[in-house]
Amino acid sequence: MSEAINKAVLESTQIAIMEQLPETGVPARSPLAHQQQTASRTAPENPGVYLWESALKTHLALRGDANNADFANGVEAATGLALPEVLQSNHNNEWALSWIAPDEWLLTGPGDQALAMEMSLREQLGGHYAVINVGGGQTLVRLAGPRARSVLMKSCPYDVHDRNFPVGKVVNTVLGKSQATLRRVGDDEWELVVRRSFADYIWRWLVDASQEYRLSLEQPTQGASKNRAGRLQASPVEN
Repeated sequence: MSEAINKAVLESTQIAIMEQLPETGVPARSPLAHQQQTASRTAPENPGVYLWESALKTHLALRGDANNADFANGVEAATGLALPEVLQSNHNNEWALSWIAPDEWLLTGPGDQALAMEMSLREQLGGHYAVINVGGGQTLVRLAGPRARSVLMKSCPYDVHDRNFPVGKVVNTVLGKSQATLRRVGDDEWELVVRRSFADYIWRWLVDASQEYRLSLEQPTQGASKNRAGRLQASPVEN
C-alpha cells in the first residue's frame, strides 16, 4: 500500500485503498496490448477510420445522489467537473465525467493519477457515496475519422446520426454481440468503454467493420488534414 495514502481518510471512512500501479518493475499490460503489438503499422493513404486503444487510463465509478448538494459539490471540487445531466458528459484537458445511470457516473483520466484522484474525492465527499476503481476490468477504445460513424451505424442499433447523437452525449448500447458505453468526443471521434473480457472481440469486430473505409490502427496526428467543418478529411471510398 502506497505511503501517499492519507491515514486520516482511511480511519474516517473505514475502507481499504490500495495503489493499483505496480512498483516491482513489471510493466502493466492493457487488455488490447497483444493487438497493438501485432497490428500492422502500415497506414493506408487517406484513412477513413482510425482505431486505437487509449490504454491504462484511470477508471473511477462514482455512485451518489445527484440531487444531494454535498455530493454534487464534492465531485466538482475534486475533479473540476460538474455532474453531467442524463446521457451527457463533461470534460476538461485531462478528465472526462460521463453519466452512466441515474446514480452512477464514470470518471476517466490519466492512469498515473488514479490514487490521487480517489483520495481527493474521498476527502471532498461525505454521506452516502461510493468511489470504486474499476480500471482493471475495462479499457477505452477510440474510433475516429470521416467514416467512423459509418462503422458505428453497422455495429450498433442506436441512432448515431448528428441530430440524435451530438458531441458530448453518452449511451450504453449493444455493439456487435457485446455491449459498450459510447461517448461522442468530437465531430468525427468516438470513445468506447468496453469490458476487459470482451475487449478483444470488440476490437476484432471494429477492425473487420472498418476495412472497407481504409483503416489505420494508429491515432491520427495533429497535422491530419481537415475540411472546412473541422472534420478529418479523407478521399471518397471506392466501391
